[in-house]
Amino acid sequence: MRNDSWFETAVETLADPQNQRVWSVIVSLFGDLAQKPGAEISGGTLTRIIEPMGIKPEAIRVALHRLRKDGWIDSTRSGRVSKHHLTEFGRAQSAEVTPRIYARTPRVAPHWHLLIAEDGPGVRTLDDLLLTASYTSLSRTAALGEGPVPSDVEDLLAFEVTARAVPDWLKGRLCPPELVAACAQLHADIRTLLRTRPATWQGTPFQVATLRTLIIHRWRRVVLRHPDLPPVFFPDDWCGPACRHDVFTLLDALPSPDLKALNEN
Repeated sequence: MRNDSWFETAVETLADPQNQRVWSVIVSLFGDLAQKPGAEISGGTLTRIIEPMGIKPEAIRVALHRLRKDGWIDSTRSGRVSKHHLTEFGRAQSAEVTPRIYARTPRVAPHWHLLIAEDGPGVRTLDDLLLTASYTSLSRTAALGEGPVPSDVEDLLAFEVTARAVPDWLKGRLCPPELVAACAQLHADIRTLLRTRPATWQGTPFQVATLRTLIIHRWRRVVLRHPDLPPVFFPDDWCGPACRHDVFTLLDALPSPDLKALNEN
């Protein structure tokens, strides 16, 4: 496959099959390229990275307006040049999920506890705990938490637990069929690109940024939709670990371009 046609094929292959939302693509782009304080992306750079995905400039402008309205990004203008950067809120939101997105090995807690609530006040206590990242809902009245049992759950039944067996109904709830399918499709797409990528392929910095954004966007929509739990909690057809390995193999072949150089071109 020729170098130029591989890039075009890669863009088509990596396009999100589940309604590629432009604002979400931009969030993935900023999270990968411009998350540090002071980092800015010019309007021209943003367009050159995103347009090859088949996204029109008008759709980019609408998405930027939404992100400004939601407090994710802010924009400044110098003459005819617009520059965009994450707000403190946007940077905090990106930083919260970055460890999970970029972890080559998921962080799985060594100790767990189970909380069971009675209908009524106990459920409200459980709902409050589920707002924290360290809890996973198992049902309306049960949740799995990392680490030792907390001290302020007197109205809940609490156990320190080790999973001996996890039924299929719970595996399907934690990792539903549509997520299993999305992960399998991403894995197949990444493997295809790794197999067909010419050994001599040297993309432009903008092409590399385009591909990295698409990869991160697809991977983010998989990895952030399931909790980091021991392997026994996942369905037999879950290919998450293999997908993670190949995602980072391709990202390693596409090292992040220098943002300053992108903005100057």
